[in-house]
Amino acid sequence: MVDGNLSNSAKAFVTSLYSEQLPSSVKEAQGKKNWKEAMETEMRALMKNNTWEKCVLPKGKKTVGCRWVYLIKYKPDGSIGRYKARLVAKGYTQTYGIDYSETFSPVAKMDTIRVLFSVAANKEWHLHQFDVTNAFLHGDLTEEVYMEAPPGFSGSF
Repeated sequence: MVDGNLSNSAKAFVTSLYSEQLPSSVKEAQGKKNWKEAMETEMRALMKNNTWEKCVLPKGKKTVGCRWVYLIKYKPDGSIGRYKARLVAKGYTQTYGIDYSETFSPVAKMDTIRVLFSVAANKEWHLHQFDVTNAFLHGDLTEEVYMEAPPGFSGSF
């Protein structure tokens, strides 16, 4: 039940949380148009970036599994902005020193962002913000990684 003291936008947001649920399986997601489109969008982005190539698993190598993660992105008014599906590797199946040798990932800290904004404001620089879809794909791996086919897309990509 939605509290009567909430603003209209807050009520809309709370109501939307109860009206839409995340899929609990690939089969369930593929049975719903919005989730199926989100998965296909992710697959197209992965293919466009040449994230992988199909191959026969070499002898002595093992595969890393993968799974789909689903999320609903909401607009400020609480309405649904988009359905998001991400394919993630099950990295916990890898062995340090064999499958990978470091876990460093460069990430900007909030203090660094604040300093940048402060300098930009003082220097009257123009700043632009944009979202990089699949940003993690723009790095290069030095290791060979063999991943299982994405659930629900084994033969089609």
